[in-house]
Amino acid sequence: MGMILATTHVMTASAQSSAKEAPRKTAAIVTAYYHNSHADVLVSRLLQTQTLDGKGETPQLALVSLYTDQVPTTDISRKLAAEYHVPICKTVEDALTLGTGKLAVDGVMLVAEHGDYPRSETTQIQYPKRRLFEQVVKVFEKSNRVVPVFIDKHLSDNWEDAKWIYDTAQRMKIPLMAGSSLPTLWRRPAADVKPDDELKEMVAVSYHTLDAYGFHALEMAQCLAEHRHGGETGIVAVQCFSDDAVWKAGEKKVYSVELMQAALSRLGRPVPADKKLSEIVPHPDLFVLEYADGLRVSVLTLNGAVGEWSVAWRTKKNPSVESTLFYTQEARPFMHFGLQLKGIEKMMLTGKAVWPVERTLMTSGALDALLVSKKQGGKRIETPQLKFGYESDWKWQQPPAPPPDRPIDAQ
Repeated sequence: MGMILATTHVMTASAQSSAKEAPRKTAAIVTAYYHNSHADVLVSRLLQTQTLDGKGETPQLALVSLYTDQVPTTDISRKLAAEYHVPICKTVEDALTLGTGKLAVDGVMLVAEHGDYPRSETTQIQYPKRRLFEQVVKVFEKSNRVVPVFIDKHLSDNWEDAKWIYDTAQRMKIPLMAGSSLPTLWRRPAADVKPDDELKEMVAVSYHTLDAYGFHALEMAQCLAEHRHGGETGIVAVQCFSDDAVWKAGEKKVYSVELMQAALSRLGRPVPADKKLSEIVPHPDLFVLEYADGLRVSVLTLNGAVGEWSVAWRTKKNPSVESTLFYTQEARPFMHFGLQLKGIEKMMLTGKAVWPVERTLMTSGALDALLVSKKQGGKRIETPQLKFGYESDWKWQQPPAPPPDRPIDAQ
C-alpha cells in the first residue's frame, strides 16, 4: 500500500466567516437513535447545542435530514425530529437528496454504533456500515458530486469492508474521516509522543468488551504511536492472549509489567492495593501488536479492576516512562463527544479531513485480526494487509475543562 500522506488542514479566516454565514446542511444516517446512544450524543448536538441542553455553543452544522435503520421502542428520533422540524426519511437516498433527485446536503454523518444486529464469528457486532456507505456513494455517483463523510468509530467490523470503504473514498476523492472519540480527549497529565521519539514499547489498559471498547483502546494507542519518529510504519503481526496466558505473558516479558503499572497508576479510580491483580481480574485479555519498526503495543482489558483508559510508553533512547489517563466525561453532556464533533464540524466546513482516516483503517483491521487470534486460541496472526505507512500532522491540544456533569438519566 506504501506510504500514505494524511494531512491536517487549518481553517482559514474566510472559511470561518463563510461558516458563520451558512451552516453546512448535514444529513445523519444512523442505525438506532435512543437516549445516550452515539446518535444522541453526536447528532443531538446539532439540535440541542454542544451541551445538549440548548444553552451551549451552536455547531455550524444544520441537521436537515435523518435516516434511522432501526426504530427501537426507546427511540427518541421521532420526538426530536418533530420538535426541531427535521424530516425523517425512509431511505438514505431521500436523506441526501431532500426530494430534489440529486445530492442536496453539504455533509454526511454516518453513526452506526447501536441497534439490534447479528454478531460475527469473532463476536463483533455487524453494523451495516458498508451497506449504508454504499447507499451514500450511489447518490454521489448519480449526482456527480461528493461531500465530506464522517463514520463513527471503526470503518467496519471486518477488514474486507473497511478496506472497500477506504478505497472507494480514495477513488472518488470523498473527504472521509472516522474513528473513536478518545484521541481528542483530555489527558491527565497532558502528555504526548514527540516527533523525535523513537518509541520502544507502549502498554495501555482498557475495560468492557473487546469489540466496542477494545477498539477505543487501539485508537488511543495509535493516535500516540503515529507521531513517533519516522511516522507510522504499519503492523506486521498481532496476537490475543486470554485468562492465565495474560499473566504468563507478563512473566515472559511479552509486555512490560512496569509500563502496565505506570498506566494503572494514572487511573482516577485506583486498583485496590490489598489484592493481586490476578485475583481481581478473573478473565483478562491482552492484545499485542508488532510494528514494522520494532515498536510493540500491548492493550490489557482488565474488567473488575479497570473502568477507564490509560497508557504508558518508553522510547529507545530514554529509559524513563511517560504515562497519562485519557479522561472521558461519563455523564451528560458527555463532552468528549463534543470534542469529537468539533473535528467533524471542521471537516464539513473545510472539506478536508482533520485527522487521518488511515489511523482508523489500521485500527479496524487490527481489531479484526486480533479477534481472529482470540478465536483461534491465541495464535499469532501475520498482517501483511496492515503493513502500510502514513504520516499525520494532526496535533492534539488539551481541551478546555468540560462543563459540570448532569445525571445519566434514562428516558
